[in-house]
Amino acid sequence: MKILVAVKQVAALDEDFQISDDGRDVEEDFLLYDLNEWDDYSLEEAMKIKEAADGAVEVVVVSVGPDRVDESLRKCLAKGADRAIRVWDDAMEGSDSITIGQILAAVAKKEGVSLVFAGVQSSDEANASTGISTAAFLEWPHAAVVAGLTYAAGGSTAKVARELEGGLQQNVEVACPSVLTIQLGINKPRYASLRGIKQAAAKPIETPALSELGLTPADVGAGCALSSVRRMYVPAAGQAEMIEGTPAAQAAKLLQIIRDGRGA
Repeated sequence: MKILVAVKQVAALDEDFQISDDGRDVEEDFLLYDLNEWDDYSLEEAMKIKEAADGAVEVVVVSVGPDRVDESLRKCLAKGADRAIRVWDDAMEGSDSITIGQILAAVAKKEGVSLVFAGVQSSDEANASTGISTAAFLEWPHAAVVAGLTYAAGGSTAKVARELEGGLQQNVEVACPSVLTIQLGINKPRYASLRGIKQAAAKPIETPALSELGLTPADVGAGCALSSVRRMYVPAAGQAEMIEGTPAAQAAKLLQIIRDGRGA
């Protein structure tokens, strides 16, 4: 069987940064890139299934992005992934998380995978929608925020424990093939060995064209995006005020602040 693990190279701000001239992003020179934290747990969960299997299990990592994403993919290869795929075309610039889900679904179909793992969300944008949109394009069952997983390679179902609000947990059984979005803490991600790092450096990273995935430039990019960034800015610094006095005086003062803010 084959497991596809979707990973993302996320951006973090350097101490100093500058907004781009169009006001919609941060200048790339001020960004630091690394593998998304959630995706480390997704990869580890796939590796656990592979190592516990009696038969052959192939773990394939896939990411959508330009050349710099290769660094994050090689980290996954160093931790044991069998193959790495990076999908990119200039026409994909401006694609939102839903469009990315469509691209990942196309890769899953081409690869003929039995499971797709994705992180619950990314640390930079936190949309928490890429994995779910992938399931929608595949028309596969899915489970989100998976904090526990019981699955034997080749099985027709997976038992998952979903993390809910308020400290609750939901145990469900999902038919496979399926898409699971993996939560932090489900396992303890491994470190890459020196040998693994050396081997990863020599492995090829596959770069299929959109046409090989059954997609065209018209299917991706800003023109297909259902959401976009209109403006990015540093908010004005506010101020805090301690309200003193009796409870009645504090309540009256708070009410006045609210009325002033509303222009009442």
